Amino acid sequence: MDQKDHQILALVQSNARLTAEAISADVGLSPAAVQKRLKKLRETGVIEKEIAVLSPTKLGREMTIIVEVILERENLAALDAFKRRMRGAPCVQQCYYTTGEADFILVLVVENIQEYERFTQTYFFEESNISRFKTSIAMDRVKVSLDVI
Repeated sequence: MDQKDHQILALVQSNARLTAEAISADVGLSPAAVQKRLKKLRETGVIEKEIAVLSPTKLGREMTIIVEVILERENLAALDAFKRRMRGAPCVQQCYYTTGEADFILVLVVENIQEYERFTQTYFFEESNISRFKTSIAMDRVKVSLDVI
């Protein structure tokens, strides 16, 4: 990857709907060269996915909750089982396997505290491998980004 690839990635990262023509004007390459580079960036997995970023509040998902989860056991089977359950939980927006005190950090978006309570009952209280969890409720979305470049 060179500087032109980084410029293209920065533009696509901020607006995935930009055309090759628009990108080419900013990076000084032909539209065909931009298309070729984008194709390579997608094929090599540098660009993992192109998505729409939705407004949780406009969709009735008023609360963002951060949860630290500590497991009772950390063997491979238990870790894989927890990861699989979190991948399947609709309100889990992000799940990180971490070092430090917590085994996992979760970011959830929910409609209200009742939805979060149902989540805890299903995914924490009914799960024998959850030692404990700590909940923080976001007061304000100061910065939300998946930007890398």
